[in-house]
Amino acid sequence: MHGVREHFSLPRMHSIVHYPQLITDFGVPNGLCSSITESRHISAVKKPWRRSNRYNALGQMLLTNQRNDKLSALRAKLVHLHLLPPLHVSSDLTGTSVDEDFGPIDSGRAIAKVELARTREKAYPRSLQALSAYTNNHQLEELTRRFLHTQLHNRESDIELDDCPHITSKINVYHSAVAVFYAPSDISGIRGMKHERIRSSPSFFGVERRDCVLATVDEKKAGFRGLSAARVLLFFSFRHAGTTYPCALVHWYNTYGQHPDSNTGLWIVKPGYLDQRKCEPFLAVLHLDTLVRAVLLLPVYGPHPIPHKLKYYDSLNLFTAFYVNKYADHHANEILF
Repeated sequence: MHGVREHFSLPRMHSIVHYPQLITDFGVPNGLCSSITESRHISAVKKPWRRSNRYNALGQMLLTNQRNDKLSALRAKLVHLHLLPPLHVSSDLTGTSVDEDFGPIDSGRAIAKVELARTREKAYPRSLQALSAYTNNHQLEELTRRFLHTQLHNRESDIELDDCPHITSKINVYHSAVAVFYAPSDISGIRGMKHERIRSSPSFFGVERRDCVLATVDEKKAGFRGLSAARVLLFFSFRHAGTTYPCALVHWYNTYGQHPDSNTGLWIVKPGYLDQRKCEPFLAVLHLDTLVRAVLLLPVYGPHPIPHKLKYYDSLNLFTAFYVNKYADHHANEILF
């Protein structure tokens, strides 16, 4: 048939061929989709075309792009020499918008860190004993005192609770913390820094939200073998002897098996309990410095159909096993092997 092409080589169709292997190697292409060529088309073609006189416009468009590149390079050099302010000034990470759960950071590459939100929640009791009763976490006071003993003596020991220091300062409770880590993408730019808000709130848009995190348990082991997943039940801080301790009350998740799942390549974790009836959760109070970032847990569904009435926010409460998703972004893919 005349005029009909038998072969197509469209960039968007061709790029899909590479997606599965690239996601396996580098994680989800966050900030990138098959429409990325369209966004580049706007800045490289459409806008220069509008600036031209529409007559033999190709040469004018190329000259416009060349001048824009030179101006960008000049500005970058002037910013580096401190002769011009940067286009985006990095702000306090803990003061990001309430609705902004994640996004790029305009700063140099830095070590990953987690910080509490800027403002404490005022509806909670200020004493540790009252807070324990208010949140229905009867282990909170004991775990916090044992945590403080570990911090002061730089070691863990099974001592009597009466020998642990008392905490008399006021307690500050927070509904979120912010993790910052290296995750290069189109939206984060070449510096590749990303911030991600970790939430632990009794009511977030009308439902309870307790995010999961990665915590360091053994710095000498590589990958997930040196980490553990946990669910944050409470963010809080207190002072002792002039030092502020930012903490998180977490419910540990135990690793299932010695190796990742052979079918998916993902580690499997299960919520930890101190009794066989699963009535006493395995809790701990951790310093925020031991937290790495938030982690996405995918339910292990099993052979039975999922009820249509099941809501996404009930997943962590109803399922008994979860995959630790290493394909969430570049950073997760790098550390969860």
